[in-house]
Amino acid sequence: MTSSAVDHSVQSTLLTRRLQGRVAIVTGGGRGIGAAIARLFAAHGARVLIATRTASHGESVLEDIRNLGGEASLIEVDLGERAGATTIVNRALELWGQLDIVVHNAAYLPYTSLLGTDDSEFQKIFDVSVNTGFWLIKDAYPHLCRSESARILFTSSLSADRNHLYGVSHYGAAKAAINSLVQGAAVELGKDAITVNAVAPGGTRSASFEASLSAEAIRQWEQNIPLGRVGEGDDIAKAMLFLASDDAAYITGQIVVVDGGQLLGQQLNLMD
Repeated sequence: MTSSAVDHSVQSTLLTRRLQGRVAIVTGGGRGIGAAIARLFAAHGARVLIATRTASHGESVLEDIRNLGGEASLIEVDLGERAGATTIVNRALELWGQLDIVVHNAAYLPYTSLLGTDDSEFQKIFDVSVNTGFWLIKDAYPHLCRSESARILFTSSLSADRNHLYGVSHYGAAKAAINSLVQGAAVELGKDAITVNAVAPGGTRSASFEASLSAEAIRQWEQNIPLGRVGEGDDIAKAMLFLASDDAAYITGQIVVVDGGQLLGQQLNLMD
């Protein structure tokens, strides 16, 4: 999202800031979907800790938020290590003294065949997605218990349930584990009024998405989407915003698909 687009988003939400006064962590918040989530949450009044493996990836997001009067901070952290989750949670508490929303969006996705993926790479995929999600839940839990609007959110994927794209079998397996973790955590943490949900995007534009697919491949992909286009980061961020808001206080354990109808496949007009 460009600065002008962010500015328009802020102007349109000045009277309806849905996350005012809350503190949110967004992992993988430097680029793509994570950057869109961080910007939108800040536009709605949240103080946002942008967690990224490479600090330079998040600098423009941080600048956008601050230029528009929002409050955010940036932390560089290895999300494939156990200490990473603790570091992120502790940093949010040091900055703002509370924690209300945890969005685990970070992922590691090498486009490799299953047989061409070595053991260490497969482990890293699960460490970044699943293990870090588990660690964040454990580290954030005592602080979320003190929040009146506690939310844990994950970025899942259509491949968790329909792992049919060559080169992402390992990623789909990790996202399937995320979906199961969401449901189990929702059951266990419900007694503490902590909701746990995920958003499962379809194809969504990002630097890595466009680098891995040709323009023709993207065009063909869009022909099989009823709404006629791949998603934008803001499409996913808006679903995350809803789940983080008070409007979703009675929603937990859900995997919300945001895919423009992609799972429905190409539509055939039988009246032609």
